[in-house]
Amino acid sequence: MKVFACFIAVLTGLTAGFAESPFKAESPAFNDVIGEATQLDKLAGDMQFVEGPVWLNRDDGFLVFSDIPANSLMSWSEKEGLNVFRKPSGKANGNTLDLQGRLVSAEHGGRRISITRHNGEVITIADNYGGKKFNSPNDVVVKSDGTVWFTDPDYGLEGRERELDKNYVFKFDPLTRVLAIVADDFDRPNGLCFSPDEKRLYVADSGSPRHIRMFSVSEENSLSDAGVFCKINPGAPDGIRVDAEGRLYSTAGDGIHVFAPSGELLGKILVPETPANLCFGGPENRTLFITARTSLYSIALAAEGK
Repeated sequence: MKVFACFIAVLTGLTAGFAESPFKAESPAFNDVIGEATQLDKLAGDMQFVEGPVWLNRDDGFLVFSDIPANSLMSWSEKEGLNVFRKPSGKANGNTLDLQGRLVSAEHGGRRISITRHNGEVITIADNYGGKKFNSPNDVVVKSDGTVWFTDPDYGLEGRERELDKNYVFKFDPLTRVLAIVADDFDRPNGLCFSPDEKRLYVADSGSPRHIRMFSVSEENSLSDAGVFCKINPGAPDGIRVDAEGRLYSTAGDGIHVFAPSGELLGKILVPETPANLCFGGPENRTLFITARTSLYSIALAAEGK
């Protein structure tokens, strides 16, 4: 559990109970996000530390997410409930899908980015930079051109020798097999996501800055720093996502904070356990799934995920 002690210490003591309403509006525009939603549902509990949810639109639709200390990938569906999807998982953390709908995972234990083929075979797509092993890949996103972008802080080293000098943000091109550093000045880069038009990349820094930075993305996939998008308080940002309108959703100490594309805080979805990550899914992509410490939660929103 040492892998989580440092990060959890940042977040603990911040979620004090659960209000009558799961929402705290900061702007009238927050109503465009929540619509007629009234409650947060707990779907499953009694896990160890859950992360990295991703929705798969096959077999009537189901969620896959990580229970990192349990070295397991879990699945949840309305029909089947909670099940083990794969064990061992390489202590997978963040998960996403590639353009072929295959599961892409950032593995702490494997110190790699892996792909699960449709036949169940798990292969490595990247596990080192310049012959030096990654620290512990944390979260991952796939751009519409197929490039794989991921963060590599040191949360999951668990006493193993560190080989890279910094906590980098990487980009991997599966066509050219070229792995490149796209950012090298983060304390602990964590969650990341693109804006709907992919002209912005957002990257959370869950280390000392506790903020989310944004970068302008060129047609050649180079980045230019566009500054701090927002700061997170209480707690620190971990997983982040955007909806179809470009609003950004970030985990925080007291729940999910929702920001306009301008960076204005619109409101909060309060969660009784400190969230680590989130994703949109469900039949209309309007259900927000939240992995929070030991439990999985969901809430039906008016906003549509991207």
